[in-house]
Amino acid sequence: MGELKGARKQLERLDDPTVGLSALHGELAQARMKIQEVVQNGVTGLREENRELRRRQDKMITDLQESREEVRQEIQQLRDLADLLRGFIPAAAPAAAPQQAPPGAGADAGPGQDGNAATAGPSTPQAAPDHDDQGENMEHAAGQEPRKAAGSEPEEETGLKNAIEAAYRGTATGAVLAPVATGQMPQPEDPQVAHGVLLLKAAGVASAELVLHRDTWEFLSALAVDHGHFRTPPAVEDVKEGRIKAALSGRSLIAVLIELWNTRTTATVLEADWALATTAYNRIAAELAGATGSGETIRITLDDRLGHTGIEEG
Repeated sequence: MGELKGARKQLERLDDPTVGLSALHGELAQARMKIQEVVQNGVTGLREENRELRRRQDKMITDLQESREEVRQEIQQLRDLADLLRGFIPAAAPAAAPQQAPPGAGADAGPGQDGNAATAGPSTPQAAPDHDDQGENMEHAAGQEPRKAAGSEPEEETGLKNAIEAAYRGTATGAVLAPVATGQMPQPEDPQVAHGVLLLKAAGVASAELVLHRDTWEFLSALAVDHGHFRTPPAVEDVKEGRIKAALSGRSLIAVLIELWNTRTTATVLEADWALATTAYNRIAAELAGATGSGETIRITLDDRLGHTGIEEG
């Protein structure tokens, strides 16, 4: 009976709201609320930090893109300036020849000087005409040199255009490659000539079907989107395994080639932009090598996993 009384007292104690199960439930509920509050505050702080990091990251990316565009423009300006200065170098070399001619001409022109002296009269010194002629020749050469330098750049540009068109038609001959007055005309193996031929072939393409990874497409589209001749395709079709298929016109393909050429030329070697631009440019050039420029449709594959055609026909 004593044990039953003890057990009954313990059961009554469990029902006591101050020390029984009710009190335990209350303490658990309070502890749970405190834990939830601490976790919620921590999560809120982490979210704010994450938002701040994203804002900083977006700002850094924007600043980097602006800096990259400024550097690209400065590099392009330097290249244009270098091309302009290069046009003055061939024109400066021939200008030095007339200045060296008077000493030799004076030694061979003895009879001519006597004739001039006789015409001018016996009182006229013979040395004076030589000095005057030399001054006139120098002034004439000085007046002619700026005109030659100013006309050298159009001649070089014309020579480059002629070489590109001749190489595109397959009629490049020795006569076309002959030197002009301002210097040697570019050879067919000149990268600029090959690039120009590639642009002419792309201009004759009716449609170019690109099969490539989505990341590569984002790189190409971001690279060419600022070009005046690039047009975003109306639809980009998902193939599989992250690959897409997009159709570009010849005009848009020209814009892609120009931006790839500029990026390949200006990007730092062994960097991602240089590697992506060089690989994409070379593969597009390989596919355009057999193009006839008669409005055909070509397929360009930029993914090693795809094999030759990239996707199944049909």
